[in-house]
Amino acid sequence: MSISFREEIKNLKAYEPGKPIEDVKKEYGLSKVIKLASNENPLGCSPKVKEAIINALDELGIYPDGNATLLKETLSANLQVNVDEVLPSSGSDEMIDIIAKAYINKDDEVIMADITFPRYIQTTEMMGGTPVIVPLKEFTFDLDGILSKITDKTKIIWICNPNNPTGTMITEKEFIDFLDKVPSNVLVISDEAYREYVTRDDYPHNTINLLKKYSNLLVMRTFSKAYGLAGIRVAYTVGHRDIIETLNRVRGPFNVNTLAQVAAIEALADEEFLRKSYELNLEGKNYIYNEFDKLGFYYPPSETNHIFVNVGKNGQEVFTEMQKRGVIIRPMGGDFIRVSIGTMDENRLFIKELKEVLA
Repeated sequence: MSISFREEIKNLKAYEPGKPIEDVKKEYGLSKVIKLASNENPLGCSPKVKEAIINALDELGIYPDGNATLLKETLSANLQVNVDEVLPSSGSDEMIDIIAKAYINKDDEVIMADITFPRYIQTTEMMGGTPVIVPLKEFTFDLDGILSKITDKTKIIWICNPNNPTGTMITEKEFIDFLDKVPSNVLVISDEAYREYVTRDDYPHNTINLLKKYSNLLVMRTFSKAYGLAGIRVAYTVGHRDIIETLNRVRGPFNVNTLAQVAAIEALADEEFLRKSYELNLEGKNYIYNEFDKLGFYYPPSETNHIFVNVGKNGQEVFTEMQKRGVIIRPMGGDFIRVSIGTMDENRLFIKELKEVLA
């Protein structure tokens, strides 16, 4: 084809999501497959959310509220921030794109970890920015290493806390000490997709309160994980009104669909469902930890709904063999895999099949 494209995307590769269940069934002739690859909530979503979605189906013939007014007002009240300090998006993925489009100029430097959510580097390169990679230290963000890489060209720092795929976290004290040393003209983004699963008290649970002091901080949260709304795509970002207003200029006019807005509002209200999701995840995590310990596997302690583990055998081979047995996990390079925590039945099946594969 002779139509030229932007030079910046020449080396970009499309994001590869976890393999769909139906594809694996067809490929291996299986009737039952479980997916523990994409960090989804095994409980699905709140029954109250489903009811709200059904009640909103008659609205599908009209455009959604382009301002997501009710959702923004609900989030504003829930987080105790002003309405103009919050911006919903079609999942965190869209917001990562919006941030890149709004702030990254050609050759701007964007600092991120070597093992973290891949969309950060993709959007940086898409805009012609320069990714500055700081290796994790003991599978956790090396904040001192990040600070040492800040230059006059630095525009954005990405902090995924807890981190995907390693599940590790930085503490509130570490984060505040870090923010104190970052120049005020550098945007720091705290991607908190898994915050609802955190068990430790020293996690920065109240980053929203830090926005009052650090105007260069953005906090991203999502309904895809603990709230179980991955399929409907809805998230939100909180920050200084000037930054939110800038991002709003880039946002598409109807980016959060009607059902997503309704679902998010109802999900916020169902605290009991969130508690059940947390408890099931903790039970499953402790079970898998115990089984990994018996097998002598190394894994960094996780504060998410997934575990990053060295299984002592090539992860891609394990991924393929597990699929043949009806269990989808995620290869992570070398001997590492990432497994999402499922229901207890799914967790037991995962361990059973993994033992057979490794044997």
